[in-house]
Amino acid sequence: MVAGVIFAVAGVVTWFVVADQLAAENITVSEDAAFLAGSDVTGPFAAYAEAQVINQHALEATGGKTYAELERDDPARETAMQASFLRASLFTSVVAFGVAALATVLGILLVLIGWALRDRESAADVTSAVVTPTQTGPGAS
Repeated sequence: MVAGVIFAVAGVVTWFVVADQLAAENITVSEDAAFLAGSDVTGPFAAYAEAQVINQHALEATGGKTYAELERDDPARETAMQASFLRASLFTSVVAFGVAALATVLGILLVLIGWALRDRESAADVTSAVVTPTQTGPGAS
């Protein structure tokens, strides 16, 4: 149960730290995003939406080519590289939110499992404490 509490607290704290760090960047999802347009990037869905828009904008700027597809001397390669870095950072935060949620849920499950095992142990102690009548008379050993 103690491990469960630690996991749950760590997960919640991590979620809020990542959200706080994203909020400090003052990122807003672009107006042309498929979803959450105009929203502040403070959570996993907004971070994902902005990463998708950055990719779309980068592909428009590079004529549909990725960083690896561009020639080394192409000036659009710098734009593609910066877009790739920004997307990777946003996707890292999405993963961090996922790990935080996983730790929280796992912590809650560990607490519930610990609680169930503790209740089962308590019930077993009560059952073994019940005095069973001894057999007397013919056939008793």
